[in-house]
Amino acid sequence: MRTIYFEKRIPKMLLTKALQPIWPAVVYSRLSPTRFVDVPEKPLPGPRWVRMRNRLCGICASHLHLLFVDADPRVSPAALPGTERIYLGHEVLSEVTEVGAGVTTLKKGDRVILDSPEANCLSQEIEPICRPCREGHRMLCENASLGQNLEGMGGGWGDGFTAHETGVYQVPHGLDDETAMMIEPLAVGVRTALRCLPDPQQRVLVVGSGMIGLAVIAALRVLSPDCRIAAMARYPQQVAMARKLGADEIIVREDPYRASARITAGKLYTGQFKNRMILGGFDVVYDCVGSERTVSDSLRWARAGGTVVLAGVNLKPMHVDLTPIWYQEVDLIGVYAHGTEEWNGRRQSTYDLTADLLLKKKLFIEGLITHRFPLAQWRTAVRTAKDKRSGAIKVVLDLRLET
Repeated sequence: MRTIYFEKRIPKMLLTKALQPIWPAVVYSRLSPTRFVDVPEKPLPGPRWVRMRNRLCGICASHLHLLFVDADPRVSPAALPGTERIYLGHEVLSEVTEVGAGVTTLKKGDRVILDSPEANCLSQEIEPICRPCREGHRMLCENASLGQNLEGMGGGWGDGFTAHETGVYQVPHGLDDETAMMIEPLAVGVRTALRCLPDPQQRVLVVGSGMIGLAVIAALRVLSPDCRIAAMARYPQQVAMARKLGADEIIVREDPYRASARITAGKLYTGQFKNRMILGGFDVVYDCVGSERTVSDSLRWARAGGTVVLAGVNLKPMHVDLTPIWYQEVDLIGVYAHGTEEWNGRRQSTYDLTADLLLKKKLFIEGLITHRFPLAQWRTAVRTAKDKRSGAIKVVLDLRLET
C-alpha cells in the first residue's frame, strides 16, 4: 500500500526548514520528515475497524504546512502527546473494502469520507465520553491525547487507510464522487459561517479567497442570503469564483484599510507610527488566512462590538495586537474543522447539513476542482496547489486515474 506520512521529528524538521531556501526539493528528499513509501497492509486493529480504498483526495493547505515544515514546534498542539506519524490527506473519498466483526454501521462497497482523523472517546471506546464528544464535537475531544487508541494506517494521499467505524462518514446517495469529496472542505465553510452568522444587511468581510474562504462565501450566501459580503482575493481564479459564489464586492489591489472604510462608511485613522485603525468597520470578519498580519488587521477592520472568526491555519506563535478586543470589545472566535450545528431549530452534524445543502443544490462545486493528478504525480500536484499562479483552487489526487 502506497502512503505518504509526516514524522514528528524535530531534528529533521529543523534541517528541512533550514535547507529549503537553497534547496527547495529537500522536502521530497530522505532528509525531510515526509515519506512516500510502499508498506504491507496489516490486519485491522480491532473488531470495529474498517479498511478503505481511496478514490479521490484533495490537497489541503494544512497538510502543505506540514510538508513544507511551515510550522513551529512551540505551538500549543505540539505540547500534547499523540501519534508520531501523521498520514497526509483528510479530504478523502473512499470505498469500504473490509469490515471488522464488530462493525454495525458500514458494509463493503459503502462510500465514505474521513470524519474524525484524530483520536477521540468514540474511536478509543472510552466510557464515559467527555463533554465535547457528548455534544457532537469529537474534533475537540478531551481524551484525544491519552494514547489509548489503536492506530490505523494510511491516509488520503495514498491507496487507502484503516479507521474506526466512528471515524468515517457514509456519503448519502445522490452525490457524485467529486461532490462527496468536497463535503469536508465545504463543511469547514459552513461551520465558520455559523460560528457568527450575520443578520440581514450586515456587512461582512472574508479575508482570503482560497478554498476555505470561498467555502465561507458560499455558505454565507446560503445561510444568510441578505448579508452584504466583501472578499479579499489575490489571483484571477479566486476573484472569478468569489464573484460566482455570491460576493458583493471583491478587494483585489485596493489598499485593504481604505477599501474597508469605503465599504462600511467607517472612519480610517493613521497614527504617528503608521499604525492604522477603522472605527465603524465590518460587523463580522472571517479570517481565512490566519497569519500574524491578517489576525491583527482583521481585529482593526471589525466595528466596535463586532466579531472576528478565525478559520485560517497558522502553526506558528504570532505577535498580534489584541488591543481592539479590549477597547472596542471585538470578539475573537476560533474554528476547528467541523462538529455539530444548530440550524433552523434542528441539531445536526456539520457534515449532514453540508450534504443536505449539496443535495438540494443550494451549494455547488462547479469550478472549485481545478486540477487532477494520479497519486504517482503527487509532487507535481503539491507544486500546483502551492503556486496559486497555476490557476489552482482545489487540486485533487485522483486514484481512479490509475485503475
